[in-house]
Amino acid sequence: MTYSVVARDPETGQLGVAVQSHYFSVGPIVPWAEAGVGAVATQSFADAGYGPRGLARMRAGQPAPQVLEALLAADPQCERRQVAMVDARARVGVHTGSLCIAEAGAVAGDGFSVQANMMRRASVWPAMANAFRAAQGELALRLLAALDAAEAEGGDIRGRQSAAILVVGPEPSDEPWNARAYELRVEDHPEPLVELRRLVEMRRLYAALNRPGLDWVAARKVLATASALAPENGEPRFWTAIAAANLGEIARARELLDGIPCADDRWRELARRLVPLGMLSAQAAGALGL
Repeated sequence: MTYSVVARDPETGQLGVAVQSHYFSVGPIVPWAEAGVGAVATQSFADAGYGPRGLARMRAGQPAPQVLEALLAADPQCERRQVAMVDARARVGVHTGSLCIAEAGAVAGDGFSVQANMMRRASVWPAMANAFRAAQGELALRLLAALDAAEAEGGDIRGRQSAAILVVGPEPSDEPWNARAYELRVEDHPEPLVELRRLVEMRRLYAALNRPGLDWVAARKVLATASALAPENGEPRFWTAIAAANLGEIARARELLDGIPCADDRWRELARRLVPLGMLSAQAAGALGL
């Protein structure tokens, strides 16, 4: 009932998993990942325990294929499961049980695996593998390319409903909440992949907004992206205005503040509250008439 991809990026060392299914809220069930350890997709009459148990074994140093073999051996329902794992050394394990609903199968490659069950056509997972190999850019975008290829090839025979992506860093961390580059879910949507891609772009946008020393040239690019992704969201426009004001671009900052889609004075009041915190210079605030 699901198609997914797990992978390790050979350049950055990031680990990730992405999934789509005709199932409500697939995100808490299928994708699991831990920075510097591995990534897991557990699906087809899914036992979510393959995620934490698999990560625990990989954290202890066991290679992904060995981990998967051990977990399957302990599972009396293993022939109903479809599970894929990749560890921090790019070793891959994948299993498609003989009782998975057709069409079902997988393709494992160098540091990645794509897998699918209950598909409309048996060409879905080869198309995913080809798309992942051909895709450019950061790992999250390559994962999305694999999902898009699955849907273009016919996808889940029942249709689509929810999707999720999880991408973590290359190094083990005592602060796992800071090691997640992407952790996004679409719980119930007529076009979950379209919405998931929009959320990934929003996550990239906010990462750019939070980058220290954002200059005006970069800020304008961020703003252009924000205007396309979320035209009614005043937040990106507001923080771009603050960046412009602190750089002395007062006319641009005023134009941005005036253009925020909000009829009252809340954003100007927020700007005033930044002054005593040193986030907006008093000189810039004065020039803006705050």
